[in-house]
Amino acid sequence: MIKTELIWMNGKFVKWDEAKIHILTHGLHYGTGVFEGIRCYETKEGPAVFRLKDHIKRLFDSAKVFMMEIPFTFEEIFEATKETVRVNKLKECYIRPIAYYGYKEMGLSPLNNPVDVAIACYPWGTYLGEEGLKKGVRCKVSSWRRIDSCMLPPLAKLTANYANSTLAKLEALNCGYEEAILLNFNGKIAEGPGENIFIVKNGRLITPPFSAGALPGITRDSVITLAKDQGILTMEADILREQLFLADEAFFTGTAAEITPIREVDGRVIGDGSRGPITGKLQSEFFRVVRGEVKKYLNWLDFV
Repeated sequence: MIKTELIWMNGKFVKWDEAKIHILTHGLHYGTGVFEGIRCYETKEGPAVFRLKDHIKRLFDSAKVFMMEIPFTFEEIFEATKETVRVNKLKECYIRPIAYYGYKEMGLSPLNNPVDVAIACYPWGTYLGEEGLKKGVRCKVSSWRRIDSCMLPPLAKLTANYANSTLAKLEALNCGYEEAILLNFNGKIAEGPGENIFIVKNGRLITPPFSAGALPGITRDSVITLAKDQGILTMEADILREQLFLADEAFFTGTAAEITPIREVDGRVIGDGSRGPITGKLQSEFFRVVRGEVKKYLNWLDFV
């Protein structure tokens, strides 16, 4: 990780190495936090944060699920995010806002604890690597199932949820793959550990619905919009594991992963084993959009 100079914490900027919490912070022990992953891209008009309003709205929605009262307004978090990028003089970066129950009392109920909020940003390339963007990644269907809404809320971006993702990721890495794919309790495709998933079959784009356990990804939503605007038939539907094996193309979407092709799953080559034409077309358009090169989507950019 590349350090930057300052992190926003509870309304003030502190130096990177001084951004610390108490060891008895509730969120550290019980996973009682919510967070976002956001990217800022360099454009001809300067740095621009991609779909910042949508990310902050999801942060507040996730907090509501956790009965968490964020002690700052939507507008304050919005401006603080841009200011954090600005004071660190970054042209491109990954942004991590987090709100969590802090230090006061231990025990399962967090409600008597303060809610702390922090925003950090730092340079970070695509999550699954530049090579993955071009050639695709090898994936393993995990033995760990995606959390179900009767256990934890998949629609919320809770820190606790990502223990499930970490176990799937570790299994995939230990088996020699770059990434995992999780099934839900009905055996249908849900998503990756930190990404939504799409397949292409006979020119049609398909992605699991939220009812399958998929997070309402903002990159996912962006890709659906881009595909429809380009005349690509797009639908939400349950996907069987064997449908994934037999897909013409497959790819992940996410703030960290951006649009990363999947070239192999469980030893089965997807399509011709390279980035497919529809994946390539959407990937190319996406990167034009985030860099402010497509006027139609400039409303998705908040300039720093």
